[in-house]
Amino acid sequence: MSRAFRLTASTGIHKGDREYQQDRVALLSHPRYNGCVLGIVADGMGGRSGGRKASDQVMLTARQLFERFSPDLDDPTALLKHIVTESHIVIRLTAISSEQEPHSTLAAFLITPRGECHWVHAGDSRIYHVQNGRLITRTSDHSYVQTLVDRGEISEVEANSHPHSNILVGCLGTENDPPATVHLISILKPGDVIMACSDGVWHYFAPTEIASVVNSLTPREATEFLIDKARARARGGGDNLSLVIVKIDELPVEEQPLPQSAFDLPVR
Repeated sequence: MSRAFRLTASTGIHKGDREYQQDRVALLSHPRYNGCVLGIVADGMGGRSGGRKASDQVMLTARQLFERFSPDLDDPTALLKHIVTESHIVIRLTAISSEQEPHSTLAAFLITPRGECHWVHAGDSRIYHVQNGRLITRTSDHSYVQTLVDRGEISEVEANSHPHSNILVGCLGTENDPPATVHLISILKPGDVIMACSDGVWHYFAPTEIASVVNSLTPREATEFLIDKARARARGGGDNLSLVIVKIDELPVEEQPLPQSAFDLPVR
């Protein structure tokens, strides 16, 4: 039987226990290409207005570049790296004009009509790839404690409670050029889930927990569960939370309208 794929998706954001919201999250469907989707999370830093200015600039830059992107002609990896570099430049200019120090993380994934998934990240906002309940891979944080984990000096569990867990070695808006670590999933399959989130979410979960939740629940249910559970585990000391989840479903063609590409996208 011929089959068609469908993307179901959800975004979520919560202020947590902070006085103000500096995270931004978006799931953008391309205005001209069906099945072309950009998910992005930005965790702003730099005080009440500085951090929000930085994450706002990431979102604005990403939207503008994505709308000009053509999956038939342009390189997806080049687009993602361009989002990083352009966002970084704009944030640096904002810092000069406002005499603030705005910074931001970035975690973005691009799904093409061909079923590829490209991603890029800078900082400690993460992207997870889960397949049928099993964690396939996740991004590696650009942080001090991640370097300790990579050296084998501490475990991932110990990293979460390390006194310097909030120190980044790379993000957008600093004096140094930002990191832009990329990854490619050559073809998404039914049962695949892609999730991007800020540290206010992933800090409170083991990777196996995240894999189980996003596999067993719908994206909307998983979003609500992860935010609620992270809030409970934070016990009044939680950070801003933001996440975007996209799940690949396989449906008989006769049950769905004929799509223009391999994917449809009902965003929930």
